[in-house]
Amino acid sequence: MKNSKILIALLLTVAMMATLLAGCGNKIDVDQYSAPKAEEAAPAEAAPAAEGEAAAPAEEAAAPAELSYAEGTVLRMATGYNSTKTGLSMDAEVAGEGITLADGVTYHAGDLKPTWVEVQNVLGIKIEDKYQGNSASNEFDYWKERMGDVDVVSGTASKLTEYGEQGVVVNIAEYLDQMPNFKAYLEANPIVRLSITGNTDTGAIYFSPYFDGVNDIERMPLMRVDMVQKLLDGEGEFAADACNDLAEPVYQPYMPTSGKIDIETVKLDGSGTETVTKDYDAAGNIIAKMNEAGAIDGVTAVNMLRTYIDEAYNGYYGTERSNLFVGQNACWDADELVALLRCVVANPQTLNGTDTIQGLFSREDDNNQRRVDMFRFAGHLFGIRGLESRQDYLYFDVDGSLKDARQNPETYQALERMTAIAKEGLISENFMNTADGKTKQYLENDSGFMHYDYNQTQTLYNDPSQGVFSEGEKYMAVMVPVACWQDGTEGGHYMRFTESWRSVKTDGWGISVAGVNGDTNKLNAALKLIDYAYSPKGMILMSYGPDAFIKTNADGSYVTFLFNGQEMPEIADATRAELWEKASGNYTNYARQYLGSTLSFAKSQAFEYQCTTDVGREGAGYISNAIALGTIKHPELAVTENPWYMSIPTVLPNTKAENDMINTYTQLSSKGKFSSSKGDENLFVNQIVAGYAEEGMGDAQASADMVANEWGGRQYLALKTDAWNRLIAFYNAMN
Repeated sequence: MKNSKILIALLLTVAMMATLLAGCGNKIDVDQYSAPKAEEAAPAEAAPAAEGEAAAPAEEAAAPAELSYAEGTVLRMATGYNSTKTGLSMDAEVAGEGITLADGVTYHAGDLKPTWVEVQNVLGIKIEDKYQGNSASNEFDYWKERMGDVDVVSGTASKLTEYGEQGVVVNIAEYLDQMPNFKAYLEANPIVRLSITGNTDTGAIYFSPYFDGVNDIERMPLMRVDMVQKLLDGEGEFAADACNDLAEPVYQPYMPTSGKIDIETVKLDGSGTETVTKDYDAAGNIIAKMNEAGAIDGVTAVNMLRTYIDEAYNGYYGTERSNLFVGQNACWDADELVALLRCVVANPQTLNGTDTIQGLFSREDDNNQRRVDMFRFAGHLFGIRGLESRQDYLYFDVDGSLKDARQNPETYQALERMTAIAKEGLISENFMNTADGKTKQYLENDSGFMHYDYNQTQTLYNDPSQGVFSEGEKYMAVMVPVACWQDGTEGGHYMRFTESWRSVKTDGWGISVAGVNGDTNKLNAALKLIDYAYSPKGMILMSYGPDAFIKTNADGSYVTFLFNGQEMPEIADATRAELWEKASGNYTNYARQYLGSTLSFAKSQAFEYQCTTDVGREGAGYISNAIALGTIKHPELAVTENPWYMSIPTVLPNTKAENDMINTYTQLSSKGKFSSSKGDENLFVNQIVAGYAEEGMGDAQASADMVANEWGGRQYLALKTDAWNRLIAFYNAMN
């Protein structure tokens, strides 16, 4: 990782660990968001001539024409997120008979939300909201036969590109020289540019990309910290008045059973890194030892795990053994987690005063959209790429070739390990049996230990206003696990790696050719809107809403804090209070439903971070520090020297004929055997529940062969590879 990137992230972490919101004295010059800094301005001799002055010498390149349009130009916008509540205008259900927001303005149903009122004012345009309240795919389908009735429309990247190639959607790339902010953003993020390239011959771009945060970690493991501390910390042996017996062991060791492994980890105080040794010669493998011990109860299991931690880490964690899992210096792995889960489910009497507690669970155990997080987490536990890919299940191997996790036997071997965990009763009962069609609220009911999810939304339960946790109870993001990742190093690399890395999403906004219909005013206004959204000031607006929702100093400048190495605005006190009052602390719901921000373009996580509880910021701070110091690796939004570390583009430029062929492989489609949609199914989830007994699987090799040979996987991968080869050739030619 480059030193500059490390320094930026370190600055972020310092701010986090200092409870960053205390930094109220920093100021942003508001004007810097709408004009270049003086030192970045073009040299005076290269500036375009003002009216009445002599033109620049002929040999100098002429400055690109500005995007000019008439004041009050109307843009008909069929754009929004995915419902009538999350469009540009106030929904009747949200606004009621009128709703007064933190800016002091009363809004009624049908009124533009504050963000889009501000867009009108800044750009001097008039917005006519035509949004039908659909998902991006369905919204585009509604308008595709009547594109003359709209100027800007939501759509999926694939549909906007397909229709762009037919001349229905404007090729934005033709105007990049007139869009300095958007152009600079793409140049700084090569994988973003490649993700939105619709034609590798022309370099066409048919939509403005949407980011729900970018170049940042997305999902994280979360644990009940207080439960780990109760079981593992303190002098002497663990004792309890009552406990349960462990189930018959099924899970077998993943980590070594002998030898030593050195792991680079962050120091407990976060000040730097140090090397920690896992000494299997001294301690053995905890799973092997538990399995060999035969029938044991919860108390015995806890004491075995305590002894193992002391011996394997040579006293490194002292009496605060919980730090192996929940500390900033955590370096737990899959085997240690399974041992901990055994201890958790066997000691509910100590942990929550009941007879049962669930180990691993998903946010909604009967919702496939959430159930898929279980196999995503399996990828982290067992070092499997492609299970949390930005596109299908694709990733790059060390030789630069494109791979599909669904066609790798190693994927199914890892998921069979999850099946073994489930057979021991360490995965929630309702995940294993959803016949009642209900989701148990394990976290809210103090009966769940751990899941893999978004930090901000799930750590909201720590806020006292939620009435979920008692004094001393704590649900927090913890370090990602150590696993053996095949990144090209000999024998694999025992390290922390997360594939959950934010990049371009699959939706965006396109400009209708028939809508603008040769009207330069409309075209330029639409292009200007996109470019403004990627300016520093525009990015603030699209994340925070207008300045009335932001805390300011007496001189009108923003009160700021340090986030990702950049001074970012702090939300106003009234905004914070309103967010909790109207959206129970859920930043995304508040921003989309009330402010009209975060509907598209580049959403900064800076607003969301401020809405995270203290506990949520603590865990996120640990992880950010580890990323900054290089102890957590991740995909890069760049063309990297080792392709294994390169993020897969969110969309590849397959032709219509190729996509038509890909769509015939129905088992691999979004509605096939690997769906992540709510009412659908996923073979990987099914395997966790049923193992190789799931219909058609057989074993790891047979499952991979089934996908490759019977379901069209080989042909699918060949078509995706062809598109990638064209894309990387385009990139190389461009550079």
